[in-house]
Amino acid sequence: MSDQKNYGMSTKALHCGWKCDPTTGASALPIYATSAYQFKSTEQATKLFNLEEGGYLYSRLSNPTVCAFEEGLNAMEGGVGCLATSSGQAAFNHLICALCSSGDNLVVSRQVYGGTLTLLQNVFSRFGISTKLVDGNHPCQFEAAIDDNTRGIITETIGNPVMNVAPLEALAKIANRTGVPLIVDNTFASPTLCRPIEWGANVIVHSTTKYISGNGNLLGGAVIDGGNFDWSKFSNKFPTLAKPDPAYHGITFTEHFGKSALYAKLHAAIIRDLGGCPSAFDGYLLHVSLATLTLRMEKHSKNALEVAKFLESHPAVEWVSYPGLDSHPQAYLAKEYLKDGCGGMMAFSVKGGVEAGRKLLDNLELIGHMANLGDSRTLIIHPASTTHSQLSTEQRMAAGIDDGLLRLSVGIEDIKDILEDLSTGLDAATKK
Repeated sequence: MSDQKNYGMSTKALHCGWKCDPTTGASALPIYATSAYQFKSTEQATKLFNLEEGGYLYSRLSNPTVCAFEEGLNAMEGGVGCLATSSGQAAFNHLICALCSSGDNLVVSRQVYGGTLTLLQNVFSRFGISTKLVDGNHPCQFEAAIDDNTRGIITETIGNPVMNVAPLEALAKIANRTGVPLIVDNTFASPTLCRPIEWGANVIVHSTTKYISGNGNLLGGAVIDGGNFDWSKFSNKFPTLAKPDPAYHGITFTEHFGKSALYAKLHAAIIRDLGGCPSAFDGYLLHVSLATLTLRMEKHSKNALEVAKFLESHPAVEWVSYPGLDSHPQAYLAKEYLKDGCGGMMAFSVKGGVEAGRKLLDNLELIGHMANLGDSRTLIIHPASTTHSQLSTEQRMAAGIDDGLLRLSVGIEDIKDILEDLSTGLDAATKK
């Protein structure tokens, strides 16, 4: 689609990535269930494998159905290219492998998803890549932790599960000043509510399992290259991008692909070697889901604000953390970065601690008790005993995850039904 950046978000969601089948004129995106593609000639095959020509050669590297989704999500985030992966964890895994080597480190907000922290601390630490955890609400801590071996800053637009809002502009200035990319996990907000690249972020990561899908029917992830980090200025820091690649006859990705160097590296080399590609069917489902993302996020945000106000006023609730509430400590940042809504995620705690929380969970009927979020249905979970249970008590407390915290993913059901189910659960939680 030409001049796609002039279109609104809903239009991009519907039109970017696919127009019609060039052979039949069919308007619906086909599921290209194929592993390989017929080459037109030996010359074309050689050019494809040498990165001298764009096209399809094997579905681990690219697939037309998946590419349609990638182009759509990339247009919505405002990047120069998107790599879809088989899960959100795979997205981070592939990105870190593209940027880091043994001896390097990453400066990471301690408020990010527990699975991200365990990936970094339990897996990449074995390969000599260390993690420096800092308080994600204080930019000065990021800057103090950065050294000559730092290869990136990692934060989340909205923290999982404590719901802090990242100071994106301040972090972008620090990243720019110190010569490292700012990597933002935008899963909780989605591009319809916040586009971190517009605030100076360099790389965006998603678990597309969540809001991008919205149906709880697949696993997926994505990395979007913002095209706004000059890797060539820091060739010693990022040799895989800014120095000749022996696996591609000495091609230097920054010279060959310019602003799209990271995107090209991820697509041509990293996913080729690590293999975390999505299926064509998942690419199809994700592309279909993009069409309704704007509408869904609007309803998620509207419902969540009403739920947050209800919980905040309920006598059985200890506290509520939702960026749309004036009581939220980063409400001023939410007003700046999340003008179109604060999404469907919140955290709260019930008076009576863990036991009261268990009673609430066991007495819900409509709301699902599941290890997922961003679904169109309302879901709830107790992070300390599930999603963040791999962290030590000290690590959880440092991140603001107390033992009574409940993570609520508000869906798009009728609001009265959500509130009635919560009322039933809260009544049960307070019974002696």
